[in-house]
Amino acid sequence: MPRNVFANTVGVSLKVAVVNIVLVANALIWYFYAFEFLLNTVTAAHYSVPNKLAVFGADFLGIAATALFGSILIYKFGRRIHFLLYWMLSGVLLSLIPVTVDITAFPLLVVFSTLVGAYFGLGMPICMGYFAASTEAGNRARLGGLTFLCVFLGYFLLGSIGIEGIVLNAIALALFKLGGFVVLSFLKPEEKYANKRDQLAYGSIFQHRAFLLYFVPWLMFAVVNYTAVPIVNKIFPHNFVELSVIIENVTAGVFAVVLGFFADFIGRKRLILTGFSLLGVGYACLGLFVGNIYGGWFYTIADGVAWGAFYTIFIMTIWGDLAHEKSSEKYYVIGSLPFLFSNFMRLSISTYIEEISVSAVFSFASFFLFLAVLPLMYAPETLPEKNIRDRELKIYVEKAQKIREKYS
Repeated sequence: MPRNVFANTVGVSLKVAVVNIVLVANALIWYFYAFEFLLNTVTAAHYSVPNKLAVFGADFLGIAATALFGSILIYKFGRRIHFLLYWMLSGVLLSLIPVTVDITAFPLLVVFSTLVGAYFGLGMPICMGYFAASTEAGNRARLGGLTFLCVFLGYFLLGSIGIEGIVLNAIALALFKLGGFVVLSFLKPEEKYANKRDQLAYGSIFQHRAFLLYFVPWLMFAVVNYTAVPIVNKIFPHNFVELSVIIENVTAGVFAVVLGFFADFIGRKRLILTGFSLLGVGYACLGLFVGNIYGGWFYTIADGVAWGAFYTIFIMTIWGDLAHEKSSEKYYVIGSLPFLFSNFMRLSISTYIEEISVSAVFSFASFFLFLAVLPLMYAPETLPEKNIRDRELKIYVEKAQKIREKYS
């Protein structure tokens, strides 16, 4: 695709797109793979449930603490790219710790898990701040969707290699992080400064009405969705669950791109409402037809489409929109915590959820998704009205020209 065609389609130059995809995808894929690495290590060591929760609790606490710290530190550092290059290099060294230290010992695994979470939490908000500073409301969702498609593809390819053993996995993590550093150094991206005058206080964010109207439904969804996952895994055969996870991830990756383009044309709010509606119907279907394979497939597709929208909008787009050209790191910190914490919830309460009635869980999920939609009805659209009107006018002019050509 020629560069000018790419820029007209995506809304940013090819270089800007590649830089942001490398930054965000490298960080997310590294963390997802490291999390899976920790999970496999804990499983192989046959830790008790309390010890398992201690390992992952340390990881999530590390993320939360350093994300809050990193979103403040960057204003003292100023230069985002400069900071992120040092951060990526330190990630190479962190990844190699299991090569020199036996992390299967419980205390050392807790320390390593804490370092993994702290490292990710320190840099990820700054990656997202650079992403928001490099884009604008009219093209942010498109690039966000493309980025998440690359995250899915990269994680799938890295996982499909079938690397086994602690040392080899540690080396794979180090090489992956080093590859991101090399590519970013070669591209020499434009610096985006974090200016103190653009800094926002956390208190002012929670006083932002539009932020709360989007954050509360996102928080409710994160809790409800991962509460229902253990039940879905329980009522369907293991081979169906494995296949449905693959299909759901493929669906989410494809629709992240498709809905990213839609979000930049028709707005974010409609797609979020559509996603919640799809999920509500999906959970209702599971509750009414417990164990029915067709109901399971409908839920799988509905969940994949909804996650495609939510990955693009709730992870990549909406918090940058709400920052209104200010530094957006703190918005991204708060906005991403429900997604990260819900993983810990799934690990910590899955055993207890499985004991609850299936129909009760899905009825609970449908009801809370309905409640989650209510704040969204009052939420403002974050895509500027001018962007929507300009695109509607462009479509109208193009149609008029085609009609004129047809009858001329």
